[in-house]
Amino acid sequence: MEHLKNMLVKFIASFVLLYAILGVGFDVSFGNVLWITLVLGVLAYVLGDQLLLRRSNNTVSTISDFALAFLVIYFMTDALTVGDDVFQAALIAAIGVAIFEYFFHKYLAANTDEEETTDVYTDGNLQTETSEELHPDDKDIDDE
Repeated sequence: MEHLKNMLVKFIASFVLLYAILGVGFDVSFGNVLWITLVLGVLAYVLGDQLLLRRSNNTVSTISDFALAFLVIYFMTDALTVGDDVFQAALIAAIGVAIFEYFFHKYLAANTDEEETTDVYTDGNLQTETSEELHPDDKDIDDE
């Protein structure tokens, strides 16, 4: 249920943001903005918020969300509309989405249960122990 609530918050905020930029600024239709928001929201939530954010930090996840948003918005706007400023529209919208994602990640960190974030990561400072008896079967060979 918590995932549904988080996705709904993300969808509504992303839709308002993308409609303000793409719909009002670049005359992309309401239906196309809705479709772009749906695809981007699902992909960004699954890949960025559930997989990448749990294994990295907010900065890395926000940069990845920017790249994902730019690619999705660019290709979907290019396929769904006939405008000339697709690159500019995608770039401005992706910057807006990245700014939103930065604060959304902070929202997720504050409202996520601690039970879900039980992954243990080490810093890689490990050693291997050895003993003098590296080859215990070699003693039998020497005795023969």
